Amino acid sequence: MIISKTPFRISFFGGGTDYPNWVERYGGGVISTTINKYCYISVRNLPPFFEHKHRIVYSAIENVKKISEIKHPAVNAILTKFNVDKGIEIHHDGDLPARSGLGSSSSFCVGLINSLYAMNGQSMSPQKLADEAIHTEQVLLNETVGFQDQIATAYGGLNKINFYKDSSYSVEPVILENQRKKNLEDNLLLFFTGFSRIASDIAKSQDKNLENNTSNLHTMSQMTDEAESILNSTNRNLKDFGRLLHEGWILKKSLSNSITNENIDDIYDTAISSGAEGGKVLGAGGGGFMLFYAEKKYHAAIKKALNKLVHVPFNFENLGSKIVVYNPSGL
Repeated sequence: MIISKTPFRISFFGGGTDYPNWVERYGGGVISTTINKYCYISVRNLPPFFEHKHRIVYSAIENVKKISEIKHPAVNAILTKFNVDKGIEIHHDGDLPARSGLGSSSSFCVGLINSLYAMNGQSMSPQKLADEAIHTEQVLLNETVGFQDQIATAYGGLNKINFYKDSSYSVEPVILENQRKKNLEDNLLLFFTGFSRIASDIAKSQDKNLENNTSNLHTMSQMTDEAESILNSTNRNLKDFGRLLHEGWILKKSLSNSITNENIDDIYDTAISSGAEGGKVLGAGGGGFMLFYAEKKYHAAIKKALNKLVHVPFNFENLGSKIVVYNPSGL
């Protein structure tokens, strides 16, 4: 059996500038971090003692005789790509719900690809894992998704990821002094709104409005440089990071009328009036998780004001997708 452990990610700045239609014209960049909440994928060969040949367990259970019968799109595409001929059993478990703005779909793809290579006795670089997950989501599944999630979850860490017009990219770790990094972690609050959404549907509406959003997207891309400057400076207060999050959220809301709604706006306004400097809906928008920056002295008031939401404590992580159990028997 193989078990992979792939982190979820939080994107701070630059989201929207990593979509292919934008990148191939202008390039782009994001600042994001992976967190200590994970997608776990276990893979093993299924003995030939059952009526079914393959078993896929996630929010549903699929027992099928052929890969072509698998309804989970990513599993179907990845197993077809790997040309799996032996029976296989795949289990998916996650620390946090899917479709919630934390890059869960890409974590799943990266983790499954990592696990299948490990079953074949191969250890893959973060770049190879990211590239294959990008190809899976953008080409094999034809989904409207960007580049950042696959890269973030494969590499791990707090990074500035730069996207270039030729579809190449670079990953630059944001190196912080330990205490400043801890202060940043300690001042972030993560809440689950209680409702999920289909990210690709929102992304499609944003993609259609690309020409109308050019100015705002350029500004959002430039915010990654400002955010990096704030984090690296020993003279600037981290509250500037929170205020920049607020500016970014104002711009993000303008990209599509699907990004926010009355409930999200109420949650955001409540957090700000309770002491938060800024925040955002994570991922494409429309629901899922919301992130806020606030000094610790305001956390109790914010949690009380948002007591109907689930607060999720977290820390940054630096490892990316890893194989944590390795006992291959081959595919």
